Amino acid sequence: MRARTLLALGVLCLAASSRAGGGKDSHQAALRDMYFGEALYYARQGHFFDALERIDAELGQHRTLDEPELDSLYYHLRDAEFSVGDFELNYRMHLRAGHAITAVLEGAVDEEVRNDAAYRLARMLFQNGQLEDALQALDRIGGKMPERIRDDVEFLRANVFLGLGRNDDAVKVLKRVQGAESLKGFAAYNLGIALLEDGRQQDAFDQLARAGQVGSADEPVLAIRDKSNLVLGKLLVDAGQSEAAKRYFDRVRLDGPFSNTALLASGWAAASANDYARAVVAWSILAGRESTDAAVQEAKLALPFAYGKLDVYGRAAVSYASALDSFGGEIKKLDASITSIRDGKFLQALTREEMRQNPDWVIRLRSLPESPETYYLMELSASNDFQTAVQNYFDLEDLRRKLASWDVNFDAFDDMIGLRRQYYEPQLPGVDHEFRDLDSRMRLRIEQHKLLAKRLQDLLTAPRPEFLATADERRTSERLAALQTAAERIGGPQGEVLRERIRRLQGVITWSLRTEYHERLAQFDRHLRELSAAIEVLSARHESFVRTRQAAVHSYEGYDTPIARLRTRVADALAKVNQLMARQGHLLEVVAIDELSARRERLAQYQDQARYALADSYDRATKARAQAEAAALGSRARAE
Repeated sequence: MRARTLLALGVLCLAASSRAGGGKDSHQAALRDMYFGEALYYARQGHFFDALERIDAELGQHRTLDEPELDSLYYHLRDAEFSVGDFELNYRMHLRAGHAITAVLEGAVDEEVRNDAAYRLARMLFQNGQLEDALQALDRIGGKMPERIRDDVEFLRANVFLGLGRNDDAVKVLKRVQGAESLKGFAAYNLGIALLEDGRQQDAFDQLARAGQVGSADEPVLAIRDKSNLVLGKLLVDAGQSEAAKRYFDRVRLDGPFSNTALLASGWAAASANDYARAVVAWSILAGRESTDAAVQEAKLALPFAYGKLDVYGRAAVSYASALDSFGGEIKKLDASITSIRDGKFLQALTREEMRQNPDWVIRLRSLPESPETYYLMELSASNDFQTAVQNYFDLEDLRRKLASWDVNFDAFDDMIGLRRQYYEPQLPGVDHEFRDLDSRMRLRIEQHKLLAKRLQDLLTAPRPEFLATADERRTSERLAALQTAAERIGGPQGEVLRERIRRLQGVITWSLRTEYHERLAQFDRHLRELSAAIEVLSARHESFVRTRQAAVHSYEGYDTPIARLRTRVADALAKVNQLMARQGHLLEVVAIDELSARRERLAQYQDQARYALADSYDRATKARAQAEAAALGSRARAE
């Protein structure tokens, strides 16, 4: 009972978690970083490896920036770091996802974000069977939490309590979430199981009966409703209440996922009550369904058994013969499937593109053309462990293709680098020659600007009008100084008159310099500012050229060693992936062959039983016919 309960709980918890993961989240805010948006896009498509590849690269580049606040990812940094754990969790990288989510829990984040992270960590730990750790993670939830996970937190808590054997605590929690719309049907069913585990049988029966009448049009809720009726019916049969069980078996939909099991159980319940006519009705419907289903095969053998109990031996013999033919055909299919798997065709069928792109790949197993190896694997493929193993094989195949494409892309990178080298190397020497000439002239102008700036500061502290003379004034002053020197050699009145005129002319210049000093100083300051602006533009263009020149060189220099190192890493990773694929593929083949062999052995036993029962039915039919003929002859003789 405990194993069956925990299996049901695991499926239900996953169902509830999938609904919680589809709720509104913080990613719906205005997106500013297109690379983060690209990662989210791939995640929405279910391509979590591609999403991780892009978000890891974006976060790695962001952490190396000198001014990360200028990066567009800065606005989404918290969401991005949280998404890493989310993507890794969806990619089944539980260990790394746990580290990422724990980092969020220990960081300075909002209450809602912390509680959301704690819930995801608890869900991951529960799926891994770490129930005590999951409960500790749930206990960290407190205060404000996202509305979309409020009920799912309590539902997960109840499942953890059930796994730990704390059934009474689970019952209390599940009673609180009975009205949750997102858990409709699931909470009701789990409450019934919790009551059953707690030893409260009648309460459990009543609760399962209520769960079996939940009204909804959603397929998951309808499925859990069918399961509730099926489980309750089987429990009643085990309790010796076959008549009461009939009502619950009849509630199970004929087109639901549990219909075959319900029809088979309904027939056996009727048979245990010696109502073989009702058993024939259920088993007749079931026997006409897909012949690879185990319940259908059992019904093919049970139906003629019921006819025999009704003394319809001829019909029983015909049904046994039909079952023999069906079992023989199915055994041939199984043999073909086992041979096909050993030939490696099963793995080829699984890695078809239409299979890998379809989330309902389990349902498509029977519809694959020319793939007999998949006919009998529906039941096996429905198990969580096998689906996980197959998904791991899918992921390895995707990784192998990606690594192979990367290995080919290295040649493209080599070609790109070679083309850049061919383009830039012939041009750079001429560019560098012109740049050196312009660079020297620019540095001279910068030094002159610095000198003028210093002179301006000096003039502000110690006025020197002569420093603001124009070129004409300086030349005139120099000529007057020369004339003054020459006039000193001329004696007499004539020399004195000449020297006086020179002093007057010099005085005019001095008058202009002193009276126009402030105006000239302001003009000097204005022109110096204009020059400073021009030098800033020149410096910016100079830096831009230097960066562009460096970028041109860096676009083809220094790549050989990193690419060679990456080639080696990719080659090693590809070899490792091929090895892992071989091991995983062999494991899948062994598991599939074991399953098919078990089914073949069961069919062989059915075949032996059918042969014996067929002979017995023929004997009984012959004997009944002989008795009927003898009775008819006796009646005729007495009449004569």
